Amino acid sequence: MSKNIRENEERVLLVGCHLYEDDDERFTYSMEELDSLTKTAQGKVVMTVTQKRKKYDPATYIGKGKVEEIATLEKELEVDVIIFNDELTSSQVRNLSRYFEAKVIDRTQLILDIFSSRAQSKEGKLQVEWAQLSYLLPRLTGQGLALSRLGGGIGTRGPGETQLETDRRHIRKRMDEIKEQLQTIVNHRERYRKRRKENRTLQIALVGYTNAGKSTLLNRLTEADTFEEDLLFATLDPTTRKLKLPSGLTVLLTDTVGFIQDLPTTLIAAFRSTLEEVKEADLILHVVDGSHEGYYGHEQTVTSLLKELDVAQIPLLTVYNKRDQMTPDFVPTEGTNSIVISAFNNDDLRKLCKTIESLLINQMDFYHVYIQSEDGKFISQCQSQTIITERKWNNDKEVYEYKGYVHPSLAIAGKLLENRK
Repeated sequence: MSKNIRENEERVLLVGCHLYEDDDERFTYSMEELDSLTKTAQGKVVMTVTQKRKKYDPATYIGKGKVEEIATLEKELEVDVIIFNDELTSSQVRNLSRYFEAKVIDRTQLILDIFSSRAQSKEGKLQVEWAQLSYLLPRLTGQGLALSRLGGGIGTRGPGETQLETDRRHIRKRMDEIKEQLQTIVNHRERYRKRRKENRTLQIALVGYTNAGKSTLLNRLTEADTFEEDLLFATLDPTTRKLKLPSGLTVLLTDTVGFIQDLPTTLIAAFRSTLEEVKEADLILHVVDGSHEGYYGHEQTVTSLLKELDVAQIPLLTVYNKRDQMTPDFVPTEGTNSIVISAFNNDDLRKLCKTIESLLINQMDFYHVYIQSEDGKFISQCQSQTIITERKWNNDKEVYEYKGYVHPSLAIAGKLLENRK
């Protein structure tokens, strides 16, 4: 981290409320994740405060005694931002802001802030802005003075002060404008998908918890140059690259935004169109960081969100990544179709590509054809659009003899299956 960034770090105090009914392990991990999110947003966590209660306080989220304790710690530790590990209501933000000099934000606002700094494409920026305005709209009356004193830093990036100070009507109008612009982009993507379908290229989608290694895997398999770093939400915008499998079959591999526990509903809605890429896939690779102690929870979070996307009919391979960093007691989840790899091991990558081929073959039809030697274009199509298991020169017929598998959705399938022997 550069000296510049260290100097700009804000001092952050984290606050979590542990309900008696909540699982201890899940709460602990949620607080650890909040710490990681804060670091990703260039904040420095100086202290973490938790309280165990039967239910959240409707006025201040935590009890009054704990609020007073935090107010004392705020002055002692020179805290700039206080981040709460749940989505606060407008009245809770208003009430808490009366006790503290520091900015008061919640987990949702923190995630939106990170998304704002990560979005690169026009669509990504529009989606984040829509999500931020959607979050802000019901809280306009609740923030009042807090808005006027916003400057820079965690929880304030994105739409900007002018939009944060506008009235509901202005915000709704801006949200409508964003929706129209996003719909234009969605229509463009649908036309692009339609062209891809007409060209009949098989598609594979990379999904997984944030920081599982999806971008690294995409880069290693396709020699792409997408951003990869040990940060949460390092990649927001979907990236699609061509991948040539060992048989010669060329497929499209798409990296998608990372998932996270308790992902804000506004973000799920905003990025729904981006995640539509997953619904178009012929195969889903669910990448899991097998070295993370909470890998099972990560896996369940993604599985749950995939159910919401209604993609159960698409074949799925769970790729447990970071084999070189796994503990000896790592065990793949029972009942999953899985493979254990390290994205930096070439043998593992070859094994993964072979596994991908075998899963695609399960969706394909066998063909056996004879091709004239002068039909070079057809031979080239067979090599790039099918999985060839055998090819030889037939001396008796003076033609090439090909055996292999072709996906029935591809344009070439009609010709191959029509002429199969």
